[in-house]
This record gives sequence, C-alpha cells and structure tokens, in this order.
Amino acid sequence: MGFERRAPGFDRILRSDSLIERVATGFGFTEGPVWHEGRLLFADIVNSRIVSWRRLPEGPEVTTFQAPSNLTNGLTLDRQGRLLACEGLERQIARYESDGTRSSVASSYQGKRLNSPNDVVVASDGALYFSDPYWADRFVNPYGRSVTASDRELSFSGVFRAAPGSEPIPIATDFTFPNGLAFSPDAKTLYVDDSRQMHIRAFDIRADGTLSSSRVLAELKADEPGVPDGMKVDTAGNIYCTGPGGVWIVAPSGEILGRIVTPEMPANVGWGEPDWSTLYITARSSVYRVRLAIPGVPVS
Repeated sequence: MGFERRAPGFDRILRSDSLIERVATGFGFTEGPVWHEGRLLFADIVNSRIVSWRRLPEGPEVTTFQAPSNLTNGLTLDRQGRLLACEGLERQIARYESDGTRSSVASSYQGKRLNSPNDVVVASDGALYFSDPYWADRFVNPYGRSVTASDRELSFSGVFRAAPGSEPIPIATDFTFPNGLAFSPDAKTLYVDDSRQMHIRAFDIRADGTLSSSRVLAELKADEPGVPDGMKVDTAGNIYCTGPGGVWIVAPSGEILGRIVTPEMPANVGWGEPDWSTLYITARSSVYRVRLAIPGVPVS
C-alpha cells in the first residue's frame, strides 16, 4: 500500500500528508462510490444493498441506504441531485427521488432489454451516458433471482446515451467489455475503459452528444490482478482509473503518471468531502480514501 511514481507529473498529485486510509470494511464487493449530502454512498453488490458511510464526531456511521438494491453497481447523481443506480438484476438504470421512491429511467433499446448497465455519468444537458456490458451467468442474487446467458437480448456490449425523457441509443458498439466512464473537465471528451482489452479509450463529443474520433489513450497492463474498471477525473484533467494493483493516474495526453497502490483489488473511485479533494476507493471488502493535491470534478 502506497504510491508508485512513473512520471514527474505524479509529484503534483500528492500532498505532503497524503496517506491511504481504510474507512470501512466487512462488505461483499464494494462499488460505485458517490458523495451525496455529506456522506458517501456505495454499492455492496453481492449483498444487494447500497450503503451509507459518514464520519460523525463520535466516529464513523455505517447504515443501509437501500436493500435490496437489485445488485446495484455504479452510482452517480443527476443534475437535480437525485441518485442514479445501475441495477444489474433488473438490467436498468433506476432513479431515486428525495422521498425514496424509485423509477426506471433506462431499461431497453428498440424493445430489447439492456444487458446490465455497469456505470453511468451525466452530461451538463442532463443526458445519461452509460456502459452496458454483457455478463454471462454473473449475477447470483441472495433474494432468489438470477440473470443467465439465456436472458441476453442485445447482440453487443456498448455505450449508450439517453437524453432526458428519451430511450437510450447506442453511441459505441465496438467494445468487448465497456466499463468505467468519465468526462474531461471541459466536457469535450468522453473516456471509457474496456476491461477485456485493458485500456482506456477517448472520444470527442459532438454537439449532438454522439461520439467521434475513437482512440486508445492508455494501456493499463501489469502483472498484478485487476482490470480497468471505474474512473473519475480531477480539475486538471488527469484520469484516475482502477486497474491492476491499484488506481492508475493518467494525464490527458495518455502518459501514465503513477499509481495509488491498494491492499485490495479496487473496483471504482469517487471524489468527496466539501473541497472534493478526497478520493474514495472501493476495493473488494473495504472502502479506502486518500487526500490529494488536485481536487476532483464535483458530481452534479
């Protein structure tokens, strides 16, 4: 556990007091960290629940925000601050209102059910961009249902865009396993990683929200276990992507600056705290955090 410098730009990432701290543990498989109303929400996938964590004067408080969560994976907030959840079991993106009611905002394309929305980001116009990989026989639900290979309806694993109130449309269909997504700070570029190909791709975003100029930005290959998964960006445009051995930090140019080495295989990251300078890392049974020098791009 520590920090691995690969290029001089990594020195600007760390603070003098940067330290990797475990803040919670004892979960099945943590994912989707998002800072919301002074607390961290994250998914505990295999236990089908969304967990709330916050630090109180008397110590940390860990509670269940939602259970069952339909095997929720990625989480984010929409432009109105409402929670969006990628539900693996229901094969949809659900939205939670402030009163706790829940509704589906994306579940099918041309009458066919989605594979399994994995992660989601929201553009400034309110459109959802989400990855929809195909998992064969992955979901085993403790509440008695499962999704199997025979349930597949789409013939591709892709990236979708869903304008507010509209059905999602595919905007990239040549992925093997699309996973984490993030916008550049100026919202002109969309980054999407492919867990099977072990790389991050970059796309230009056209005025109509579709994508162009696909290119491989960085290869995230190493001997340690792990694959490119969840990612976020900071205000300088650096990309923080979970991968083999920890969290990889990649400059907008594609140069790999270094890694935050974690004791457990990480799955996702999310910025938090009032100054957005704390990176929370969901890693298998635990959640970690580290204070960094460059703040992240706030959610919503």
